[in-house]
Amino acid sequence: MKKAAAPQIELPSADATITQEMARWLSHLGAERRLSPKTLEAYGRDLRQCLDFLCAHWGERVTLKRFAALEATDIRAFMAMRRADDIAGRSLMRALAGLRSFGRFLEREGKGKVGALSAIRAPKVAKSLPKPLPMASAKRLADADERAGEERETWILVRDAAVMALLYGSGLRISEALGLKRREVPRPGEGDVLVVTGKGNKTRMVPVLQNVLALIDEYVAMCPHALPAEGPLFVGARGGPLSPRIIQLAMERLRGALGLPDSATPHALRHSFATHLLSRGGDLRAIQELLGHSSLSTTQVYTGIDSERLLEVYASAHPRR
Repeated sequence: MKKAAAPQIELPSADATITQEMARWLSHLGAERRLSPKTLEAYGRDLRQCLDFLCAHWGERVTLKRFAALEATDIRAFMAMRRADDIAGRSLMRALAGLRSFGRFLEREGKGKVGALSAIRAPKVAKSLPKPLPMASAKRLADADERAGEERETWILVRDAAVMALLYGSGLRISEALGLKRREVPRPGEGDVLVVTGKGNKTRMVPVLQNVLALIDEYVAMCPHALPAEGPLFVGARGGPLSPRIIQLAMERLRGALGLPDSATPHALRHSFATHLLSRGGDLRAIQELLGHSSLSTTQVYTGIDSERLLEVYASAHPRR
């Protein structure tokens, strides 16, 4: 099967020899590596910024041959320029990861080896622990009555509450919750498991509480728009797919009503799901599977578990005790 042609990219800072490879690289990441559109956009933006910098730095348009001869001092100068613009460490790490990915792609395609990229040490990033919500507050966010005074249709308030109940009750990412099709969610009493599609198009099974299914069922019954089996479960005011921004705005209103900090975001409900499970004796490996994390260390940071807690679990559970 013939591959689709990569889109044309034109940059004033680089000639066709490198922009053609850039387009092919982004196409490869999307089609074969299945990176998300947002990641592709960020990688493309980072490479463009690097090429713009190198053009000004060298005083000439960047060619593939010149880029392959990149030196470590050139990359350090680019990173220093980005840091001077108050770019966070995580963004610098992503930029370096994207540049290295492009370098590896060029090497695999026989277009040169950018050795300087492997000589640069990734910037240090301070680990910022997520801030879970108190259990009582997390539960109130999934109560449509908390927003009864708002001038919004009741079905919209119930819809938002159902989405938040899914985020907290099943630990879903907001994109996973809004990506659910009507047929993928059982009715109350007819099932207790969801199959969700997460990052990298990976699917996983997660449990869903019956009271959450009841809230979703209430929303479905009240929704004035048709909800076909193959269509999205959650829709906007006009019947189209529901935007994550709508749920974020709903959360902002609830923050004020419940006196919660700015850290109380839809994603904080996912943090809360994991942390509250762990505090009730949940197994870290099981929580890792429920969250869809590929690395246990990610789950460890995610739940805020520290070495002391791990030693407590070890001391109480090891069979030689």
